[in-house]
Amino acid sequence: MDQNASKAQRIYRVDRFTVPDGARAEFLGKVLQTHELLRVQPGFLQDMLLAQPAAPGEHNVITIVEWESEAAIAPAKAKVQAMHAQANFNPQELIARLGIKADIANYRHI
Repeated sequence: MDQNASKAQRIYRVDRFTVPDGARAEFLGKVLQTHELLRVQPGFLQDMLLAQPAAPGEHNVITIVEWESEAAIAPAKAKVQAMHAQANFNPQELIARLGIKADIANYRHI
């Protein structure tokens, strides 16, 4: 497979969060835990965790995970869900409880 065909199959999971100052440590702890698991999944290529100050009292956090193909995402998602279930952790509850705004989507190379 040539380089351009390979790039065309890649999927980029881009999650954007606006996180209140008081929620930052707890939120980032969960994000880092999840990314540690993602990094050892088949099809994982790379990730980035980025942050910047936002409005007073808030931070913008962006996480990016590059997958070699869409086929790699479902098994990785199942592993993450199993880890969360074992820890009795609900990401949607955390986001609501901490007042975090989230924008989560998959993107493709153009």
